[in-house]
Amino acid sequence: MLVIEGSPVHHCDGLSRRSFLRLGGLAMGGLSLPQLLRAEDTTGQGRSHKSVIMVFLAGGPPHQDMVDLKPEAPVEFRGEFTPISTSVPGLQVCEHMPKLAQRMDQLVAIRSLVGSAARHAAFQCMHAHSSRNQPPGGWPSFGSAVSKLRGPVVNQTPPYIALQPGIGGAGWHDPGRAGFAGMAHAPFTPNSSVRYSPETGVDEVDLVLEGLNLEKLRDRQTLLGTMDNVKRHIESSDLIDAMDTYRQQAFDILMSGKIAKALDFEQEPESVRERYGRGSNEPAGYGDAGWLRNEDFLVARRLVEAGARVVSLSFGRWDWHGQPHGTNFDNGRDHIPALDQALSALIDDLKERGMDEDVTVVVWGEFGRTPRVNKSGGRDHWPAVACALLAGGGMPTGQMVGTTNSRAEHPVDRPVHFQEVFATLYHNLGIDIEQETINDYSGRPQYLVDHSKYHAMPELIRNPA
Repeated sequence: MLVIEGSPVHHCDGLSRRSFLRLGGLAMGGLSLPQLLRAEDTTGQGRSHKSVIMVFLAGGPPHQDMVDLKPEAPVEFRGEFTPISTSVPGLQVCEHMPKLAQRMDQLVAIRSLVGSAARHAAFQCMHAHSSRNQPPGGWPSFGSAVSKLRGPVVNQTPPYIALQPGIGGAGWHDPGRAGFAGMAHAPFTPNSSVRYSPETGVDEVDLVLEGLNLEKLRDRQTLLGTMDNVKRHIESSDLIDAMDTYRQQAFDILMSGKIAKALDFEQEPESVRERYGRGSNEPAGYGDAGWLRNEDFLVARRLVEAGARVVSLSFGRWDWHGQPHGTNFDNGRDHIPALDQALSALIDDLKERGMDEDVTVVVWGEFGRTPRVNKSGGRDHWPAVACALLAGGGMPTGQMVGTTNSRAEHPVDRPVHFQEVFATLYHNLGIDIEQETINDYSGRPQYLVDHSKYHAMPELIRNPA
């Protein structure tokens, strides 16, 4: 692992920590990048730079407290939040989402998401296939499938990058499996070894470049000069001659500086960083899930600009059963405004940069929450219906898709399966789910979704055939 140390920084919680920019081992599914590049050499140059940013709300966000409020329901169902009007007449969202309310004309809210496996597991938002009786090799996550079918946009940037931190339960911080797409298409996971520590913020540092901090990193000339010195040292030791083709390719990715620059969000103007908001490396909620780090939304945009096709991130801990860890509404007052700010900033940023037609954003969790508030002030697991937010991708926005009954218990109109959303994401990338397949480990071609049942959502396709 190559790490560039930064000077002490102060996060929003006031604690002073050291920041680290991680450039390599380039962790992918537990294997080093050279091993993965050697594992499969089938990818070619990407044909376009359509891309997807996936935001995973680990634990299951409360649909009835965000985009499907029921103010006329009995108090034990409707909860404590009030709906507010949005930029689209007749559509309302939670009072703690004022920025997204102003941008509803640029969003799609799905209120009738179905198909949950009814358990905490990120795979439901990674490929949506059943975890049982999988084809040989296992289903690849969405990003791995895209990597397999389209390859890199530029050689220096992995097609699939997952920003999930390595904290929490395995089902929640899982960045996505390569499955039968092959380990060469596992995600690049720069945050996979990050562990929170009150003293340092992170640990598991393997190699530090002395004399190179984030201030010098932002000086491109100094960066290039330092990297050249490192490269000359390696070359002079004849180590580079011992590398095979794949190790040299991994070295080129590392030395290009493209990923380093994309990960260093502090290069952005202060006004941009303030727009996204400041987050924290501390585990959110009660310590077993991800972090509320708004900066990851900014990093995701920077990675797309650097050539990534799929970037995934997890944001917070949304499993709010109640005391002693705070009520559903206590946690909602913390998490929902943070999401409101970070997602609104991303939507604005993509539009201002002319990227909104090419970049699709999807935000969701593994299921919804119980319509009835429990005795501890929380909402429990509810697989019958969930919600999702989408933006960009050239989709017709400014709409709500699906409705639920008067207590948000189940869909009464237009249930949308997880696989329909994935079919839409593939469509936005120009991938034909009825034609393109990936062979499993037995050599049998497998479709990306069950296209006999599920197709791209016609509501989100411009001029559908």
